[in-house]
Amino acid sequence: MTASPTHAAPSAADSAARVVSVQVGRIAPLGPEGVPSGFVKRPVDRPVAVTDLGLAGDEQADLRVHGGSEKAVYGYAHAAYAEWRETFPEHGAMLVPGAFGENLTIDGTDEEQVCIGDIVRVGTATLQIAQPRQPCFKLALRFADRRMPRAMIRNGRSGWYYRVLATGVVAAGDGHAVLARPNPHWSMARFNRLLAAKAWPTSDLAELIHLPGLASGWRDIARSTLADASRNT
Repeated sequence: MTASPTHAAPSAADSAARVVSVQVGRIAPLGPEGVPSGFVKRPVDRPVAVTDLGLAGDEQADLRVHGGSEKAVYGYAHAAYAEWRETFPEHGAMLVPGAFGENLTIDGTDEEQVCIGDIVRVGTATLQIAQPRQPCFKLALRFADRRMPRAMIRNGRSGWYYRVLATGVVAAGDGHAVLARPNPHWSMARFNRLLAAKAWPTSDLAELIHLPGLASGWRDIARSTLADASRNT
């Protein structure tokens, strides 16, 4: 499947999604060894400013792999929580909005619907979906369960990161309306399936190198992987 060369018009469903909850977190010790992390986030019951680097009051400890302009805001599908509670009932009490460290918990959309490069209006801010979240050891620490990162890779419920195109304000109850969709055939679910399979067709790699809106780090990975594949053929 190849990406459409033109923008697809967002559907009515793309404008029906809503922000269920907004969360921010300060750096605090996580897990038995007290690893510094901003993973644990708390709901905010007031409008929050969206800056170029994320939500006001939100912090990240390891800026080598977290934060930055292409991981400014983390969104997560509200519908995924029911699936997680079914798979891990022992964590049911923890599996509420914000449990995965997301800033925005969103109802009415998920990885099958959102696409890389989507430009969305959230509150008064304009955001662009740039990449999936890749789970690290801190997810295991958060739940005291080393199975969680691998489970996220398997089920594809990664959530997604946004870059900020225009700053503004966001609050629970705000809309999450897709304004433009440059890559309608590159859903987050499709990208996640390739990551889980660890198999990248060369045609996909060639496409990802120039995919509008994809985070630059992933374009670099696609470029180097394609070059390696070419040398080995």
